[in-house]
Amino acid sequence: MKDEKLFNKLVLEHKHTIYTVCYMFAKDNEEVNDLFQDTLINLWNGFDGFRGDSKVDTWMWRVALNTCISADRKRKSRGARIPLTVDVDLYNDRDAQSVQVQMLHKRISQLDVVDRAIILLWLEDLSYEEIGAIIGIPSSNVGVKLFRIKEQLKKMKV
Repeated sequence: MKDEKLFNKLVLEHKHTIYTVCYMFAKDNEEVNDLFQDTLINLWNGFDGFRGDSKVDTWMWRVALNTCISADRKRKSRGARIPLTVDVDLYNDRDAQSVQVQMLHKRISQLDVVDRAIILLWLEDLSYEEIGAIIGIPSSNVGVKLFRIKEQLKKMKV
């Protein structure tokens, strides 16, 4: 039987992390919300199966990334979407910090999904060991991949 109180507590503790992953894979606010909801559903469905072999936050990162990567693949195979208009649009905020985040988002969104996941985890200040555990690669490869990703980001035009 699922412990709903524990699940709610974990989601509240890690909602920023889940939202950040969803934001980095989304094209607009509607998609962020859809990805966030899909991630919560996947977390809930997998909650009983979580055996504690890894840390809870590592498991949540992995579920969020897998959900977003799967949605990204589906979106590409499905074709173009027609976005709905919404009164609130965080993508169009014009304060200095929002503009910087938007520029970074544009560059990161050009990366392939694995590189996008790696840089996102690095930006969240996770260790190479944690990144490797979440992505499923040796931690020794994380540094090499990050170097290449950073070089690629530097060369991009926005």
